[in-house]
Amino acid sequence: MGKRTRTVLLAAFPVQILLVLWLGYHPQWVEDHYSNGVYPLISRASRSLLGWIPFSIGDLFYTLLGLLALRYLYRNLRAIPKAPWGFAKDVLAVLSLVYFTFHLCWGLNYYRQPITWKFGIARDYSLEELKAFTQQMADSSNHYQRTITGDSASPVRPPHSVAEIFRETQRAYRDLAQEIPLFDYGPPSLKSSLYSIPLTYMGYSGYLNPFTNEAQVNAAVPRFRLPSISGHEVGHQLGYSAEDATNFIGYLVSSHSRDPYFNYSAYTHALGYCLGDLYNRDRIEYAKVLASLNPGVRKNYEELGLFWKKYENPMEPVFKAVFNTFLKVNNQKEGIKSYNAVVGLMINHRKQVLEEKRKL
Repeated sequence: MGKRTRTVLLAAFPVQILLVLWLGYHPQWVEDHYSNGVYPLISRASRSLLGWIPFSIGDLFYTLLGLLALRYLYRNLRAIPKAPWGFAKDVLAVLSLVYFTFHLCWGLNYYRQPITWKFGIARDYSLEELKAFTQQMADSSNHYQRTITGDSASPVRPPHSVAEIFRETQRAYRDLAQEIPLFDYGPPSLKSSLYSIPLTYMGYSGYLNPFTNEAQVNAAVPRFRLPSISGHEVGHQLGYSAEDATNFIGYLVSSHSRDPYFNYSAYTHALGYCLGDLYNRDRIEYAKVLASLNPGVRKNYEELGLFWKKYENPMEPVFKAVFNTFLKVNNQKEGIKSYNAVVGLMINHRKQVLEEKRKL
């Protein structure tokens, strides 16, 4: 890196930080000019350029960055202790470039209007509403498990390949977009991560690469869960950064699919969040709902639990803590807990739909 380039990047870093902080107080401006202005152009261009490639360019990009970082450290190992300030300036210059690229390509979506504003719904809900919705999710999970397997005891085993799940995700988005145009999705860029096993050790089901705009899915996760994960990651591609929002979008897309395996994935995923919330608020009702589940549904939950337990390791909490901090720094004050806020979105969206039907 040339000295002039490094100087420019160093000078720009604090300016960028202040600008992003300012944008955090102007979500409507971000919504109008970035999330619904510049970002869709960048996203479509990235997906058009890379989406047709069957493997993850983003994962290869991260690998290359890691190798370049190791090469730099190796070549400058002796010089760094002698000139620590020069090393620090190099690191800050790279961080400045990454910070700019991240926010330009995707990151400013963290500062847009929340999805509650977009849908005109609240997050708050009563215990009675939680009980009713949790039981509805349990009943729907039981229904699709029985419909798919023909009995109540067998776990659901989707026959789909990962590629077929990705294609059905795209079709489900097209179907939902006919009802809700903001979910128009194309061209697609949905891929299995080359690092699915490392992601599993880190405790992640998938991620969006903000630099290449590829939706990455952890293909090692039990197959019945992949439809809702795919829907979640595409939600990030569409510019929704908050985890509760993309959990909600994944639920909407999968539950609107014409494929019963997708419906099952949607309802069991939603039920898991609801049961966790109900456990904290009413243990007796939680036990009742749990007892009402078909044995086949419970076997799928056990399968998922055993899968994650198999990959537990001492570093997983560290990765989760880093991601929690990352979310908080990027305008998600609840951090990882924001995933659970999807319960309020689902409950209030259902209320909204029922009210609209009554008016008709």
